[in-house]
Amino acid sequence: MLQAGSSKSFKTSSVLLPREEMLETGRSFKSATIGIPKESSFKENRISLVPDAIAYLTANGHTILVETNAGAAAGFKDQDLSEAGARIAYSKEDVYKADTILKISPPTEEEIVLIQPGQTIISAIQLTNRCEGVIRGLMQKKVNAIAFNYMKDSEGVFPVVRSMSEIAGSASILIAAEYLSNATKGKGLILGGISGVPPTNVVIIGAGTVGEFAARAALGLGAYVKVFDTSVHRLRRIQDQLGMRIYTCLITPKDLAEAVKGADVVIGALRAPEGRTPCVVSEQMVSEMKFGSVIIDVSIDQGGVFETSAPTDHANPTFSKFGVTHYCVPNIPSRVAHTASMALSNIMGPLLLRMGEEGGLENTLKNDPGARHGVYIFRGTLTNKHFGDMYKIPFTDLNLLSAAFS
Repeated sequence: MLQAGSSKSFKTSSVLLPREEMLETGRSFKSATIGIPKESSFKENRISLVPDAIAYLTANGHTILVETNAGAAAGFKDQDLSEAGARIAYSKEDVYKADTILKISPPTEEEIVLIQPGQTIISAIQLTNRCEGVIRGLMQKKVNAIAFNYMKDSEGVFPVVRSMSEIAGSASILIAAEYLSNATKGKGLILGGISGVPPTNVVIIGAGTVGEFAARAALGLGAYVKVFDTSVHRLRRIQDQLGMRIYTCLITPKDLAEAVKGADVVIGALRAPEGRTPCVVSEQMVSEMKFGSVIIDVSIDQGGVFETSAPTDHANPTFSKFGVTHYCVPNIPSRVAHTASMALSNIMGPLLLRMGEEGGLENTLKNDPGARHGVYIFRGTLTNKHFGDMYKIPFTDLNLLSAAFS
């Protein structure tokens, strides 16, 4: 039987026993060599990192390798990039020796030949037939491929898509104004209105970010704006964002056909979260539009809103059908490449920095569901259902690859 004194002695001695020390585990930084090739896609003028982001990344231990003249079309000289800390490469082959390749357009089949097995490729990706060869080629190289336009942020928003959509929405109205004018053999209308002259009619199909910024620009010029969408919530939200009551309507064939028929400009601004954009304007509707009216199909990168749409490029941006001018360039932000490059860099710079701080791509994907959402190939395995269904390629859900984040 223990006495009171012995009990006190027992408590005191237990305090003196050695204990396991709990130390904070620091993150394992992993530096990377990031290659930025000159874009070879026709009229792609953007660059994915601007000098400020390059300076920040190099100051934090990363190496940035940029192909000569990669930023020239966006207004960034080799000297600007090198002074920020980038190394200038004079051959595409040297750039493609980097750990991570960061570019705007999907790799071309010629560029896939230069890709090294196991590299990480970060670029945009689009649902087009020409991407099938790209996807199969990347799978053969056993790479990790991330579509930055499919990545989400902490709020579930697509940050790259939103930034580019803000640009595309504002630019779409300026483009429409250009093609209504006599300078481009248009009807000779000013987009907007002046005293004593009825304003031009602008129909915007889609109340997302593109629709919002297109509406802002059109209203600022004095146009009469109608906005259509499939969601009452989005229509209500766009009125709140604009701070005014404007004409809004759910998409129904009858109401949409009537609005399109009387429009001077129709902006296609619908976006599907994944897969193809719904085609809501039929060829019959387009055939009944006013002669000389203008269609700007911002949604063409996801298939297009108009049945008469077909992809064009910056060299030949328009075609006419039923007397209606169609502008269907997928990369509208490339028209204002300096601004678009800065917007992209604001997103890609922090992502690359975070990848280094967290010890590499696998740790980032483990900790960041938004970045994980952008992955469409992981170690050579297709992980995107829509690409698998579209191209008849077997795919595996990234979350089911149990060894992916080991």
